[in-house]
Formats: sequence, structure tokens, C-alpha cells
Amino acid sequence: MVTAARRDPEAPRNPAAAVPDESGTEIRRHELADFLRSRRERITPEQVGLVRGGRRRTPGLRREEVAQLSAVGVTWYTWLEQARDIQVSPQVLDALARALLLDRSERTHLFSLAGAVDPAPGTECPSITPALRTLLRQLEPIPACVQNSRYDILAHNRTYGRMLCDMDAVPVADRNVMLLAFTNEEWRTSVMDVAAVTRLMTAKFRASMAGHLAEPAWKALLKRLEAASPEFRETWARHEVLGPGARSKIFRNAHVGLLRLETTDLWLGPSSGPRLVTYAPRDEETRERLERLQAFVVDAEDRPAGA
Repeated sequence: MVTAARRDPEAPRNPAAAVPDESGTEIRRHELADFLRSRRERITPEQVGLVRGGRRRTPGLRREEVAQLSAVGVTWYTWLEQARDIQVSPQVLDALARALLLDRSERTHLFSLAGAVDPAPGTECPSITPALRTLLRQLEPIPACVQNSRYDILAHNRTYGRMLCDMDAVPVADRNVMLLAFTNEEWRTSVMDVAAVTRLMTAKFRASMAGHLAEPAWKALLKRLEAASPEFRETWARHEVLGPGARSKIFRNAHVGLLRLETTDLWLGPSSGPRLVTYAPRDEETRERLERLQAFVVDAEDRPAGA
């Protein structure tokens, strides 16, 4: 008589389930879990304003304390440290980064492991290296800046900083080309035929946003533009799209007069990432005026404060 072999109740029902998933997503989940655990274990309760009570078997913070500080469920956070396949929103990642006292590099690493875009304004971009800042300075008097696909201005040289407005006077969270074009009067005054230019910019922004429709930072920018500018709302409703490309620009600079320029985009990574934007003079007169603009900036830097 042949009897059926008794099945081990601990064995997986599906043999394929016993094979570990070696996909990049699985690896990132485990890296994320290990990273969160390591950051949690290095922080003392006193560092985050908690009272240390009784004996603690866990080094650093407990999971429930991280959950409390981040305003998330204990079970959910436990699953995250167990590398469970769960979705993590940028807002939750932001809360975890603050609760775990992450520095800029650690915060960037956290969002990278989670495959999410950091929604925090002014978050330092890893592409903006000291060498790139040196390159921006060396390009002067040609105005140049680094923008991401959302048109945030991540870095700029001095002539760009005075070409359309006083960029140093603009809060970091407002250094976005779309915001400036629709809400900053100094910027708008410097642009010839501003209505036509903002229409083209809106068409490019809509085309760029197609790949980021669900991302909080993009939705927040769109909401801010719609709230701040009736002109933007009207232009956005046209549903016009335009791809990236070089454009001729004419600006009226407050210090040196008309500037006739040709823009060039140099991508620093994938097409959805940051790009170096340069504004080359189209004629000798513009070149001379850019040199005068650079001299004005240098003189302003050397001038004593309050002079």
C-alpha cells in the first residue's frame, strides 16, 4: 500500500515562492529596510524629545517610537523594516526623514531607495557638484543655470542671476522659471512679448509634466500656479504641448538694455533630469552688454554693504 508523503506545514504551498526575487525592486526594498533600521538604532530617545523609560532591549529608538514621531501606523512601519511589498508616499518618506534626523545625503539616499521624488523645496540635487558650480562661473559673461524638468533653478552663475531679476533676492522655494514668469513683475518686465513667451513655456511645462502626473512636487507646483495666476489658468486650459529645443530669446535687462540670445540645453543625465541651460549672445552688441552686466555684478559684490 502506497501512502502519500506527509506535507511539511511550514513548507511554501507554491514552490516558486521559495525562490527569492532577485529583481532590483526586491533588492531596494531590503536595502531600504536595512537603512531605516540602522538609522533608527543610532538615535537616542533624548535626541527626539522622548523620555527614556525603563530598560530598553532595543538600541536607539523603538519601532513604535519612530511610527509615533512620523504619524504612521506601527504595523505599517514594521512591514517597511521587514521589506514588505508596500507603497510609500513621498509625504511619509519626508516624515520618516525628519523623525530619523537624516542629513541631506541620507535623505537623498532614502528617496532613491524608495524610488520616489523628494518633494521638499530646495532639496540639494546630487548633480550640482562643486565642479559644476566652477563651470557655471567659468562660462561668465554668458548667463547659465541648471534646471530640472520641473523648471526649478537648481544653480546659476552671476550673470544669469541678474539677467531677468535679482535671483539672490528670490526665496529658494520660489526659484522656478514657471513661477517667476507668471508672478514676478521684475522677471516679466524683462521678457519681450511676455504673453507669447509664457504661452510657449506653459506648452513645454505640460509636455514635461506628462511623465510626472502623480508626483506630489509637480502637483503642488501646478496647484500653486493655478492659485496665483489667472493668466496661467487660461493658458493651461488650452492643452497645448511643445517639446524641448533651442530658442532665440530677447530680454530687456534693467542694467544694460536689450539682450539677443540663443538658448542651448545640455542634459546632465536622462532627459527627465537636470540640464545646463546657456544663453549665448547672437551678436557682438549683446556680447558687449553681457560683459557690462558681468562688470556690474562684480562691482556690486565688491561694494560695501549699504553703500
